[in-house]
Amino acid sequence: MYFFLSLVALFALLSMLTFRYRASIIPHVPARLLQFFPTLSSYQPLSTFSDQIGAGMSSADFDLEANVRDQDSRSGLDEQGTREIMEIMRRERVNFDQARLIRHNRILAQNGIDPSGMPMDSKAITRL
Repeated sequence: MYFFLSLVALFALLSMLTFRYRASIIPHVPARLLQFFPTLSSYQPLSTFSDQIGAGMSSADFDLEANVRDQDSRSGLDEQGTREIMEIMRRERVNFDQARLIRHNRILAQNGIDPSGMPMDSKAITRL
């Protein structure tokens, strides 16, 4: 019984570690194996401002090129936010600024705030 539980725990640990370090593991996986998992072969983290500019994550209102020119020491935008914005751009066929607005409005709605910035809670005090 303990043997099977330890196998399950080992498999779960390996799965979590593989997911966490997939960016460094995927280049070492043979191409024949990657063809069975098409989503793995398309994974490319956008870790630098230059990569994110190349993926269309810059606009006149949100200028990442200034960060590159000024040699910003940060590694780039938040990867989770970048993935969400890229997914919104792909799914809803909008540009970068519109996708950022859609994501921002979703975050506000999750926190009980309407798009104008006012709380949606009827008990909230908005004037003194």
